[in-house]
Amino acid sequence: MAVPHAPAPIGRAAKKRRWPLWTALGLALGLTAGAVPGVLLRQLAPDAAGRPAAGREDRGTPEQRRLAERMVTQLDRQAGALLGGDRAGFLAVAEPAARPALSKRYAALRALRTSVWRPAAVGVPVAVDGRPGEWRLTVTVGYCFVVPGCGPSTATMGTRWRVVGEEPRLAALEPSRTDPAGVRPWEVSDLAVAVGKRAVVATTPAQRAKLPGLLAQAESAARAADRYAVDGTPPDRYLVFYAGRTEWQRWYGGGRPKWTAGYAVGVGGGRHDVVLNAQSLSPAGVDDLLRHELTHAASLPEQGYADRASWWLVEGLAEYAGTDGQPVDRYEGLAEVRKLLRGGWSGRLDAVAPADDASDDRVGGAYGVGYLAVRHLVDRYGEQRVLDFFRAVVHQRRSPAEAADEVFGDPWSALQDDCVAYVRTAAG
Repeated sequence: MAVPHAPAPIGRAAKKRRWPLWTALGLALGLTAGAVPGVLLRQLAPDAAGRPAAGREDRGTPEQRRLAERMVTQLDRQAGALLGGDRAGFLAVAEPAARPALSKRYAALRALRTSVWRPAAVGVPVAVDGRPGEWRLTVTVGYCFVVPGCGPSTATMGTRWRVVGEEPRLAALEPSRTDPAGVRPWEVSDLAVAVGKRAVVATTPAQRAKLPGLLAQAESAARAADRYAVDGTPPDRYLVFYAGRTEWQRWYGGGRPKWTAGYAVGVGGGRHDVVLNAQSLSPAGVDDLLRHELTHAASLPEQGYADRASWWLVEGLAEYAGTDGQPVDRYEGLAEVRKLLRGGWSGRLDAVAPADDASDDRVGGAYGVGYLAVRHLVDRYGEQRVLDFFRAVVHQRRSPAEAADEVFGDPWSALQDDCVAYVRTAAG
């Protein structure tokens, strides 16, 4: 699932499809929670240092600015230590009470092979009420894993400092509630990590034994998803997090619809992290789900999509990739599509997206409609022209009518009817 952060059949059980890209990113565009089942993007575009431009507006007093500079100097020292594999140096900027949490973060970031770590202050430090000598500073970090030359993703977090004399000392790290993507796994969890040529897979130490198999599946899915890089450049690495029950509720803000088995969430830098729900996956469903979610990561624009009407296209392309060329009559969601057709669906593709509290059958039927509509367009025009149509509608935010005229040379009103007729015929 893409949130408006998209799913594939996961074993044809109760939670067979995912509607992944549903995330806190929806709030970034001023939409109510759950209003858009697709991928929404970040509200603040970071500058080259990884700091949101809005942070420049709060200049503060000269004293606050000088203190911010000293804090950032400490964070820069810590960044150098992280990249250099110097655990003692990473901890040295912090007070003893903060070091256990910092040790956990250091281990997770090293396991993920952090290759870029660029901290920057957002605004100026603010004194903590009732705690003399303590200050709170919001920080953004531009970061990359594995690949040194990537365009950094960006995370926002809170830091608390204690000032004794001239030197600020890091007293605590506080995952920021203002980050549109939510809390990253490496902020709050111990991680075990496996790194491949195209994918990185991470989970908790308790599930470490699953990493070799998951990495092999992610590598295979990555090769399939690379075909759907709409802008022509696949992600440098696909990052997949395998979440247990507790982590599913915590990573990236939690709170997904109950039928979600996986999702892709935009983290900046043109990158989408993928999360799989270990509790709702059967072994047979992992490959389809990975192809589905990694296709989101490859095909979605950095700013996400905010138009619920294009849900069928975003999820349909991911479902098409997830099926990996299997015949239409073997698609496992056909029974749910039939139920949806008999249950009063209007027959409009732009109105097929399911609600957060939709039944499993309703969700499965909606994904199936998207798949069949995209499959029909691919059979008629070929994959490349469908990707061109996707780019025009999802990336360039043009209307389907305008995009169909330009890409297909046919009117969208007729194509919409043809797609729906194909859905009805295929479902039987």
